Amino acid sequence: MSGNRGGFEDPSAEVLAEAANAFGLLASAARLHLMWALSQGESDVTHLADRVGGALPAVSQHLAKLKLAGLVRSRREGRRQVYYVDDPDIVTVVRVMVGQLTARSQHAVAPVRELRGTGG
Repeated sequence: MSGNRGGFEDPSAEVLAEAANAFGLLASAARLHLMWALSQGESDVTHLADRVGGALPAVSQHLAKLKLAGLVRSRREGRRQVYYVDDPDIVTVVRVMVGQLTARSQHAVAPVRELRGTGG
């Protein structure tokens, strides 16, 4: 069986393992929410906790895991630690996935409108 279908080579085992780890981290709704918030712009832990409705220690732990995985970065501004996503590809993946699912869920609950002038 060929590893090349449709012009794309199969990724290496190392690349697949790295992607699985990244997706595994994003499988948490809390971490995905943090990534969504950070894809909109940088923020400190306090503002992120307020935005996602999480306890400060829990948000800090999630951010530490995301940082360890290389999905987010941080820098110090005085006494604050500011978090951001430095990889535009990660931002794109998060925005596309969440955006598509949001659109799909809104479409699914859209009221059915009666067709007018159908002769019925």
